[in-house]
Amino acid sequence: MRNPRIPGLSKSGTWRNWASSAMATPDTVAMPRDEAEVMELLGAANDTGSTLKVVGGAHSFTPLAATSGTLLSLDHFSGIIRVDLPTNQVRFRAGTRLRDIGRLLEPYGLALANMGDIDHQSLAGAINTSTHGTGLAFTGFSGAVTALRIILPDGEARECSPTLNPGLFQAARVGLGALGVLTEITLQCVPRFKLHAREEPEPLAGMLESFVDRVVLSDHLEFYWFPYTDTALAKTNMRLPDDAPLDPVPWHGRLISDELVGNAAFAALCQVGAKIPATVPPINKLAAKALAVRSYTDQSERVFVAPRRVRFREMEYSVELAALPEVFAAVRTALESHPQKISFPLEVRATGADDTWLGTASGRQSAYIAVHRYAGEPSREFFQAMEQVFVHYGGRPHWGKLHTRDSSYLSSVYPRFDEFLAQRDAADPQGTMLNEHLRHILGR
Repeated sequence: MRNPRIPGLSKSGTWRNWASSAMATPDTVAMPRDEAEVMELLGAANDTGSTLKVVGGAHSFTPLAATSGTLLSLDHFSGIIRVDLPTNQVRFRAGTRLRDIGRLLEPYGLALANMGDIDHQSLAGAINTSTHGTGLAFTGFSGAVTALRIILPDGEARECSPTLNPGLFQAARVGLGALGVLTEITLQCVPRFKLHAREEPEPLAGMLESFVDRVVLSDHLEFYWFPYTDTALAKTNMRLPDDAPLDPVPWHGRLISDELVGNAAFAALCQVGAKIPATVPPINKLAAKALAVRSYTDQSERVFVAPRRVRFREMEYSVELAALPEVFAAVRTALESHPQKISFPLEVRATGADDTWLGTASGRQSAYIAVHRYAGEPSREFFQAMEQVFVHYGGRPHWGKLHTRDSSYLSSVYPRFDEFLAQRDAADPQGTMLNEHLRHILGR
């Protein structure tokens, strides 16, 4: 019998994530069509002492979804269940891909308040990993969750909200896929809007000096830094009402700027840098000089997201927003003194605080620094060096990106870590939803 088509699953039955940084060989692969099938699969795994993990877009860099037991896809759990227009709250099936949400919300005149720059993920995956965008007035996806429905390993379905099973609700808002299977998620949405985007190079020193102030004044601000240069590429998105005129990047502009320059040419430069590391600093300086100013206005979901076709591996930590200039300086020093030459730009973003237990911005305004390594290059030593800096400043790792932190460290940076563990243990006492990676980070 043929396996269902699941991202990363080969014909031989081996599963790999997008970056090939995680691999597993599940003994069962399933794509259930309704909750009864989910309950049956969970019950079978629970009764036999096996494990069950859910995979969405397979875009997490960590092995959160890896299992030798049952690998389950929620691709049949896609779409909107209901819309409450007076409150702008929308109930989604949990397997809905982020790339489909704009189209699904358009008939209702609604949109997501914020998005990251990649939309391959499922909604459940984005919730479970505390996926975020940028903007101090906004949280990550989990901060917008108002209710959810989860199937626990004992086969019971639980409705959860701030007033209904509130402890389980708080834990499952960033649940790491460690409590059960999310089947429905209600999000607080906003009226549909457009974004005016401006991308421009500017001196790195000025960007670092002003970022903490500018991120307050801008709706969405982020910047990229090419290592070994003194230049930052700033991207500022300002929100406009939905009746604002469109001025999108024309198709030929997207082909040249995003596909040829942003992806094909960048891939070629990364390949050259991987083969001849000494060329990386001059290539990066050349790339920084080639950066140009670009402005456009488009529907929000088309501005937030950018095509990412060059495979890479990523580590991202959040730190206190006010500490960004100091942390970035330490990261820069460690990076530029590292023996491996880094071709990929660093990315810096910020979000407002939220009240999730394991959200990377839980309880504090946060800045994020993401470091990358081209997928064709070794990454372990470089990420170890970067992680030492992040840990020194009390950083919190993005749950879907590479890190080596264990429960002793994580409990020191997440004040409600023990409450999460108590809810997880009660929901899944036999460890059906755990794997080796989760046992390491949760101490279970």
